[in-house]
Amino acid sequence: MNILILGGTRFLGRYLAKAAIGKGYIVTLFNRGSDPYVFPEIEQLRGDRDGDLEMLKGRQWDAVIDTSGFIPRTVLKSCRLLNQVKHYTYISSISVYSDPTEPGIDENGEVHSLNEDKAEKISRGTAGPIYGEYYGPLKSLSEKVAEKELPGKVLSIRAGQIVGPYDYTDRLPYWLKRIAEGGEILAPGRPGRPIQVIDARDLAQWIIQMIEKA
Repeated sequence: MNILILGGTRFLGRYLAKAAIGKGYIVTLFNRGSDPYVFPEIEQLRGDRDGDLEMLKGRQWDAVIDTSGFIPRTVLKSCRLLNQVKHYTYISSISVYSDPTEPGIDENGEVHSLNEDKAEKISRGTAGPIYGEYYGPLKSLSEKVAEKELPGKVLSIRAGQIVGPYDYTDRLPYWLKRIAEGGEILAPGRPGRPIQVIDARDLAQWIIQMIEKA
């Protein structure tokens, strides 16, 4: 199988590439080239998905994994250009749910809504910061535009907190480092409150299995 990964060197994308390579698949990465030494043995295409997709034109892949899209406009561009693929995996987020803390929530849970005009204003920086309150709605709309452009071909992954090596968010790593330092620690939340995390390596392996079944 020939797989194109949009992104692919930072965190989850790194493990997706490793999992696919480990299965013997041909992997191509498309990104801005911020870390070209992670996978020197595979093809890496350079470009900016919001304006320069020339490197992808005329190419054919069996599957695409979109690890980096959260602006609907850029997700739509990728889907239109790569509309001949058999399968498109979109790395979404648990943040698409209106209430992601609801126990037992599944794919049928209520998700955020956002119209395309508002999304454009947000992504252009004229309606507040992209992250924060708009991150989930932008991911939700990105799911919708991908499915509309590639009906029946899209798998949206709504993972919660992803952890593991190369985690750049400093959410879990901060607490691990702080606890390792010892001493008294002021921690937020209820002591008995359950939390749920998933290791990036496990998630990557599962995603590749889902692509194989598509």
